[in-house]
Amino acid sequence: MKILLVEDDEALSAILVQNLAAHHYVVDAVHDGESGWTYASTFDYDLIILDLMLPKLDGICLCQRLRSENDTTPILLLTSESASTAKVSALDAGADDYVVKPVDTQELVARIRALLRRSSNCPLPIMTWGALFLNPSTCEVTYDGLPLTLTTKEYELLELLLRTSPNLLSVEEILDRLWSSDDFPSEATVRSHIRRLRQKLVEIGAPQNFITTVHGRGYYLGTLQSEPRPAPTPEQDKQPNYLEFLNHLWSKTQPKALEQLEVINQAIAALQAGTCSQELQAEARQIAHKHVGTLGTFGLNQAMELARLLEQEFSSQTMLSSQQAERLEPLSIALQQTVQLTAKIQSVPGTQSQPNSTIVSIPLQIEPTPRANPRVMIVDDDHAFLRMLPTLLQPWHFNITTLGEPQQFWAVLEAVQPDALVLDIHMPEINGLQLCQALRQQPAWRRLPILVLSSVTDLSTQNLAFTLGIDDYLCKPIVAIDLANRILNRLQRVQAWSQS
Repeated sequence: MKILLVEDDEALSAILVQNLAAHHYVVDAVHDGESGWTYASTFDYDLIILDLMLPKLDGICLCQRLRSENDTTPILLLTSESASTAKVSALDAGADDYVVKPVDTQELVARIRALLRRSSNCPLPIMTWGALFLNPSTCEVTYDGLPLTLTTKEYELLELLLRTSPNLLSVEEILDRLWSSDDFPSEATVRSHIRRLRQKLVEIGAPQNFITTVHGRGYYLGTLQSEPRPAPTPEQDKQPNYLEFLNHLWSKTQPKALEQLEVINQAIAALQAGTCSQELQAEARQIAHKHVGTLGTFGLNQAMELARLLEQEFSSQTMLSSQQAERLEPLSIALQQTVQLTAKIQSVPGTQSQPNSTIVSIPLQIEPTPRANPRVMIVDDDHAFLRMLPTLLQPWHFNITTLGEPQQFWAVLEAVQPDALVLDIHMPEINGLQLCQALRQQPAWRRLPILVLSSVTDLSTQNLAFTLGIDDYLCKPIVAIDLANRILNRLQRVQAWSQS
């Protein structure tokens, strides 16, 4: 199966090509929308994968242009925007599906298989021909119950014959479907692969004419298709060299990323000086957008969230003010530091627990708080997390009291008289939501800003928290500047209310 990938992030493109090739897809990869249009209108593909934001011609416009030319090839859009408006725009433009960055390669491959099944004449996920079984989900092939070991190209050739038989496939059609546009093999190459594939099938018990040759015209499967048998048990997909591949790619991606992030610093400096152009702000947004996908695909989730925050800020339709730019500076420097300090990718994203702390440090001061040194009390049974907080939040000059023994909550609360309270939900012998409910029943604490910081992410718990009187709900892990800004936001609201 042949796929066109249009993605301007070269690191992400390389990762996707590697994963798709491991699942026996042939991939043409280009890096801008105009090249995507040229390839899509010149060659035949089974599927097209487009990034939403592309140079020269964005993914939405490219999708619309393809559909206006009556191109019915399935299209899957990649986007870092999880908002429903972005998804609706993608589907309205003619896309068949979308995947939100950072790309989970297993989900991507599953969605590709689903789209190909929808557009294929063969709806069964397991393809059979006589005693032959081919499982596209696991890339396993058996004949009469015996496993058949094939090279990548032999597998692709057999799958293509299964999808098209009993129709005849010419050598030219095979070359077009199984080799990328950058390769130029001869017809003898196809005949050589056919000969080796036929030999392996015969050795395992298939008849000599299982792959039938029509001299001068092409090939087809010559036996009748039998009833489907139970699918073979899938084996776990193993990629022992994938982590090595990721680290090799990161060693080339890291210096380029740091160089591109300098553009964001330039845009922030220009905004602060009042000399920034719309073009520079748009370029900064494009770079932040690109790094949401890149960093997330490498498993650098904290850096990804920083890039996402920058992208959201730069997405403003109007020019950002100098005050807004000051808030962006800590984000940008924290992102650069995180990228620079990541010397090695520790584990394959999505397969092992990623190294991840609860909060990201940003060692910079930002705009002053609503009042001098507001008192913030933070209650959590995670003692390591509590030890980090005073240092991490020092730039905002909060007067922080941490409490790791929730049983002492009421005594410490009365002694500290906090201006804002941050609570975990699940703690020994006490529940953060119950504490909130009790506080709201006491007149002295009814207007105390209360924020939940928890690893519990389900919507039902969040809705319950707001019903019980929580002012804000934050999910771990969280970036330091985000926690500080959310606290400041609640303090500013209380200050505005008291002055009204």
